[in-house]
Amino acid sequence: MKLRISQVDAFADRPFTGNPAAVMPLDSWLDDDVLQAIAAENNLAETAFYVPTSGDADFDLRWFTPSVEVALCGHATLASGHIILNADTARDAVRFRTRQRGVLEVRRTPSGYELDLPALPPSPSDDRRSADALGVDPVATLFREGGYYVIVLGSEAEVRALKPDFRKLGAAVPGDPSHIFTAPGDTVDFVSRMFAPNAGIDEDPVTGSAHAVLTPYWAKRFGRDTLTAFQASKRGGHVACRLAGDRVVLGGACVTVLEGEFRL
Repeated sequence: MKLRISQVDAFADRPFTGNPAAVMPLDSWLDDDVLQAIAAENNLAETAFYVPTSGDADFDLRWFTPSVEVALCGHATLASGHIILNADTARDAVRFRTRQRGVLEVRRTPSGYELDLPALPPSPSDDRRSADALGVDPVATLFREGGYYVIVLGSEAEVRALKPDFRKLGAAVPGDPSHIFTAPGDTVDFVSRMFAPNAGIDEDPVTGSAHAVLTPYWAKRFGRDTLTAFQASKRGGHVACRLAGDRVVLGGACVTVLEGEFRL
């Protein structure tokens, strides 16, 4: 069996930046263990698979890390929209039905794309396990159902200086949570880094789902709905963020860096 596959750098305006995602269109779903094996073979933060559907969406969409299926992945959704909209220049938007986060939309813009996600506002929490595992003293700790732990630090320099012991961090909180460290930015509104070692992702380069959590928090702190963000990983990526009621709209560009066949 030969399957089409692309690799896309999402939230990137040039190769080798942003977050790489594999995108694989399918005519129908393969067995789950095959999807997981393909994602492990790709060894990227996420591999996105989609199949045509009807009704309120154009495609059904799922995402896999090298070790687990995830409930939400923003950058691989953006990458999937990029592949579809690049192939059909008459189309301005594409809608994806997901299993746990409803219908998500990717829209074409003059500078790239907008990704429409559910807003996931976090709540104050006394859980300091993530912060303690990295040996930092947070300004605030928050939690969002679904395994999002948010640790607010005092400065961008503190976020950039983090040197996680991923084994220790993975042992600190059971399951496969996302540990999101964030702070006010020097040249953008806020910066962040995201670690998910138990999901097979030590550090995610640019995380759409994390910005669905961070945007409501920083919008409230800054008192405005439009924000600029930078995820300060080694690859790095800029994200335009807008809170629109119970939705978060993220803006960014994509670059296709690989196209080919996957052979089973």
